[in-house]
Amino acid sequence: MVYPHISTSADLLKSTIRLGELFPFLKQQGTAAAAIVNTTLYGVLPFWEACHRAGIHGVIGFSTYIDYGQQVFPVVLYAKTNKGYGNLLKVSSALSTRDKEAIPEQWLKAYSEGLVCVIPNKEGWISADQTDGMEYLKRIFGDDCYGSIERPGGEVSELEEAFVSACEQLQLNILATQESRYLTEQDAFAFEVAAAISQGLKLNDPQRERPASTKAYVPPAEEFRSWFRDHPEWLAATEMMLKNCQVHIPMNRQLLPVFPLPEDVDRPSYIADLCKKGLAERKPDFTDAYTERLQYELAVIQKMGYIDYFLIVADFMKFAQEKGIMTGPGRGSSASSLVAYSLRITDVDPIENGLLFERFLNPERVTLPDIDIDFADYRRHEVVEYVANKYGAVRTAQIITFGTLSAKAVARDTARVFGFEAEELDAISKMIPSRPGITLKAALKESNALNDWIMKAEERKTWFKTALKLEGLPRHASTHAAGVILSPTPLVDYVPIEKGSEGIYITQWPMQDLEAVGLLKMDFLGLRNLTILEQIRWLFYKDQKRWINYQKLPLDDKETFSLLASGDTTGVFQLESEGMRQALKQIHPTAFGDIVAVNALFRPGPMEFIPLYARRKHKKEAVQYIHPVLEPILEETYGVIVYQEQIMQIAAQMAGFSLGQADLLRRAVSKKKREILDEERSRFLRGALAKGFSEAEASEVYDLIVRFADYGFPKSHAVAYSMISYQLSYVKTHYGVYFYAALLSNHAGNAEKTAQLFQEMRDKKIGILPPSIQASQNSYAVEDGKVRIGLSAVKGVPGSVVKAVLAARKEGPFDNLFTIGERISAIHFTRKAFEPLIKAGALDDFGMDRAVLLASLDSAVKHAELVKPTEEPGLFDDLSSSFMKPKYAKASPIPENLKLDFEKEVLGFYLTTHPVEREKENRNKNFVDLNALKNKRDREMVTILGMVEEVKRIRTKKGDAMAFVNLQDDTGPASITLFPQEYAKYNVLLEPHTILEINGTVEKRNNKTAVICKSIQT
Repeated sequence: MVYPHISTSADLLKSTIRLGELFPFLKQQGTAAAAIVNTTLYGVLPFWEACHRAGIHGVIGFSTYIDYGQQVFPVVLYAKTNKGYGNLLKVSSALSTRDKEAIPEQWLKAYSEGLVCVIPNKEGWISADQTDGMEYLKRIFGDDCYGSIERPGGEVSELEEAFVSACEQLQLNILATQESRYLTEQDAFAFEVAAAISQGLKLNDPQRERPASTKAYVPPAEEFRSWFRDHPEWLAATEMMLKNCQVHIPMNRQLLPVFPLPEDVDRPSYIADLCKKGLAERKPDFTDAYTERLQYELAVIQKMGYIDYFLIVADFMKFAQEKGIMTGPGRGSSASSLVAYSLRITDVDPIENGLLFERFLNPERVTLPDIDIDFADYRRHEVVEYVANKYGAVRTAQIITFGTLSAKAVARDTARVFGFEAEELDAISKMIPSRPGITLKAALKESNALNDWIMKAEERKTWFKTALKLEGLPRHASTHAAGVILSPTPLVDYVPIEKGSEGIYITQWPMQDLEAVGLLKMDFLGLRNLTILEQIRWLFYKDQKRWINYQKLPLDDKETFSLLASGDTTGVFQLESEGMRQALKQIHPTAFGDIVAVNALFRPGPMEFIPLYARRKHKKEAVQYIHPVLEPILEETYGVIVYQEQIMQIAAQMAGFSLGQADLLRRAVSKKKREILDEERSRFLRGALAKGFSEAEASEVYDLIVRFADYGFPKSHAVAYSMISYQLSYVKTHYGVYFYAALLSNHAGNAEKTAQLFQEMRDKKIGILPPSIQASQNSYAVEDGKVRIGLSAVKGVPGSVVKAVLAARKEGPFDNLFTIGERISAIHFTRKAFEPLIKAGALDDFGMDRAVLLASLDSAVKHAELVKPTEEPGLFDDLSSSFMKPKYAKASPIPENLKLDFEKEVLGFYLTTHPVEREKENRNKNFVDLNALKNKRDREMVTILGMVEEVKRIRTKKGDAMAFVNLQDDTGPASITLFPQEYAKYNVLLEPHTILEINGTVEKRNNKTAVICKSIQT
């Protein structure tokens, strides 16, 4: 049995056939050969490997069109040889990168070698006499050109006779085929729904393209044979054609890119010289230990063939650094390399930090090196473009990823195609939880409401069954956030490509397939915290005319450690969460190593050792080692195994393992498989006994390794990322005003975060200046040691208006409201753009009440329309237009509470003063600030004052009403719970914007703090 035309679900929404369901069926049918035929080369490798595992002869096909005589005709191309497979990669790539639907004649001639061309009995070939086109393909492909007959469900097409006659006339052999797009006949409807989702049309839409056949299933062997009982020779020809397709896809090669150097340059000497020069610059007084480590690393890198890779990374890092693009200090295990440090790929000295090269490149386990690089997120694309330009667009690509139909997406998309109303779509969304990984079956188990809703109508039952069948299918392609592929020769020699964004190609295969064929992936990651550090550096330079050199910050700054020990870590990379703040307060860091340890320990599992680490650090508990040999290794972490590198060092010290073997032990043990644990135990014991340790000692230490293998974190990564944590902590401590200005810019539009940062600034006596038409920049800036709010922080003001204001201001300040319009033109000076600016106080500089400015705005707009209707030179540009200026309108001063409401409306926060702050002064009582609740004990009584932001009313299981209230004061938000008894008393007071005085008890649960309300006063 052979299957010549299986379209898989990798052909986005053109098939519902999943490999996991297909291959058990193919094996059951005794399949000898099967061909994947998609409209792209998506999904080829998984299909190929599944065939190999199942013992089925795999064939690679491609469904496409040819261009002939100003018409396009469908064909299927199969790869007969490796040369044909290569040509298929090129044809698919050429069509995808050049937006062509059909293969032109010159391409077909150039890429025909090694391909089989099959002409299907489809209407395009028969409707008029198309023997010319068939003859043209016969001329190009010769005996490798076939006709194919399809009889879906055993039904003979009325066009078959004419098609057979045309094939016989041209002496084309005929194949029996079946275009399979779903597994069983019952799946036809689900497939039709998938196709409708793809088209974005409802099932009842007359514009919807209907399937060519309703019998496009994978037929059982006997059924397929019965359809062609009258022509067994067609079946035999199909089998012969497929078996003659003999392709081998080479896997696991090392397709490493080449760094461009003159031919006479010796690469090992070249990289060695670069490293020595770089190390001397970074570490002028380096010792013999550095020389030995460098020579060792370079020998391993040369032996493994990775010299070019390091040169390429060093080159684009040099480009980034020269362009002032902030790069990370390192990421993952690459920070363990002295070569990487010497080439300025990383900023972590591995010897100083006790990092092991074998954790990165293990000479006893050949794998591709993985150097991932962090860049300031908004400039990452510049580095990717540099790489594409340097190594050639045809050798560089970003990586495709496939989005699937998740539970919520498939439920909504299927419902939309069924024609469900908007309210039903909303109901569906609410009934399916939003958490990652939720399935429709799990949602049904969890939600009685969903179950009841489905059971109310037959159509809903059909909808749910259909959605279940489509759930998880690939739906669309997008670009991997970080991955970039570099190839030694054009990428189309190994993988198909397609058009990407920003002029850079994208692979048709996802990351795991690329790595399987041996291509090198590099991760260019955008990290927002680097953008913040870069912005701080710029703000500081603009203000002080000197640069902050992050590499030269002292790593022993007491004030920085004091800030960390107090948990003042808002805006500090990796140290912001409430749990992390508590850990810092416990550990009370006094050295850089403490930050590294807390970053490594603060994860599920190892988190339980934070109190132990803290107690031992502060000498409240003696440090104990189960054997003295562990002391020099575990001394830095007070006897707690925190890092994977420590496990490797223990194995090397105690069992005489090389560091490469120790890394293999660590990897093996972490898998926790019984046979591996026993095998590794005996190896460890043998090594330890040979070094003079007793079996009991060795066994105890091995048990310790097993326990911590899961917990251990790569120290290299922890050190590198702790550098960023430390740098942000340092600038927060010493350059707070620049730190907050950069942080506010990065959280623009997030009112809650902005309010939190403003509160911190007030606590630290850092001044906040309102937005100003005369002084504000686009974003937050530093002015006279204070933070000035930018014009773009005002909601509703277009970026083009801000740009026009800043450009006009270069010629000098504005005199009054009316001159703004004269200078920026009526195009930008509109009520819609300037009303929010007035409400935000950005025009207070003119000394007029905001009510007067609002009242005068319409006449100012009319004045701008008259004097400068466009940005082109105008009639009055050279004249003094002062005689035409309108006067400010009269208006009563704006009431204080309305002024505050306006500020909240256009800025998202209260700027002048918070209403609750004023109310606290009026009441003259001691209230607990809402941001201080987290410091209170569980069940402690508190009195708080806050403004109601939102009320969520629910019913208990008994049917009683209760509520959760979001309360806000001048320090931040808090959650208030009113149980039924209190809710019945105070429900009437729970209105948005009401200021309430609440007595209650603090409740701490799941790291969250709330207040249980006992009584309320207005």
